[in-house]
Amino acid sequence: MSLTYEEIKQQYTALQLTYDYMLERRDAITEFVRAQGKHSVTFIGCGSSYTLSASAAFSFRLRSGFPASALAGGDLLLNADAYAPLLRDTLLIAPSRSGSTSEIVEAVRLLKAQGGDDASVPVLALSCVEDSALSIIADFTLTLPWAFDHSVCQTRTVTNLYAANLMLAAFLGDDEAVITDIGVAIAQGEAYMSRVEASIRAASDYVWTNAVILADGELNGLAAEGAIALTEIAKVQAHAYHLLDVRHGPMVTIGPDTLVIAHLTNQGAEHQRKLMQDIRARGARIIAFGDATMTIGQPDVELAFTAASPLALPVQGIPFLFIPQIVALGSAERQGFNPDQPDGLTAWVKL
Repeated sequence: MSLTYEEIKQQYTALQLTYDYMLERRDAITEFVRAQGKHSVTFIGCGSSYTLSASAAFSFRLRSGFPASALAGGDLLLNADAYAPLLRDTLLIAPSRSGSTSEIVEAVRLLKAQGGDDASVPVLALSCVEDSALSIIADFTLTLPWAFDHSVCQTRTVTNLYAANLMLAAFLGDDEAVITDIGVAIAQGEAYMSRVEASIRAASDYVWTNAVILADGELNGLAAEGAIALTEIAKVQAHAYHLLDVRHGPMVTIGPDTLVIAHLTNQGAEHQRKLMQDIRARGARIIAFGDATMTIGQPDVELAFTAASPLALPVQGIPFLFIPQIVALGSAERQGFNPDQPDGLTAWVKL
């Protein structure tokens, strides 16, 4: 059994710890953010952390009332002057597995040095390593050591950082429904993984070299994360798009060698059904996921999973992530790759 598989299967145990930890610090978090007096939020990350930042910025715009954006750490490091107007009145939030990625640490140091004591950009860090370089220079730090992935590719870590980011947005927007639903998703998690894993493996057990992940809204960043997991772990071409946007060019890449993983909703069902039919007509297989009210009939998709009970849209991302994780792992196993140590990758980048 690979370490990657163990960490995937342990993610809901870690999520419960993250959920409890965040709830315990709810008042301190909201007091810190409001005390900064900032009028926007900017997330920064690299690789998986950037995809999470994109989802988190979307969640903040929808749920907290804060205008929010996401920047890639390397982009910010190289082009800090160009982004000065964006960063002038913002709170910087940096989710990170290690808290040691060079682009993030150096970008934060650069911004603090440029700002000086009176105009420094305040930083809230989420790290899975205690006393990391990022944590030390941040103004407020949340630490999730139980979510740290020791394998090179992130699985358990991204699910936990996603949940933590979503809880931040929900805290600041007093979105009690989302907070409650995260707890429900965690409680259902072990049973969900046991119920769907074999079917996911069976549906993706064929010769495919191209993966397409489709999701909208807050889950689009998670679709990009799923594509990263497939690329890193299984060494396949993988891309993420908004659901209907796949018709705007990317459809030409879909064929019998393609596996499509789609998040579907109970809105615009006929448009989604027609899209699934068109994808199937091109020879691709589809694994779909949605909430408990979603109805997708065969033969439109190969497999359709739903949450055990209706969940708020962003919370559906937690069980959705399990699908590309298991697909990537199964593909690596079939190809004889070591999922724990992909050739040419390191757990985090140091420039």
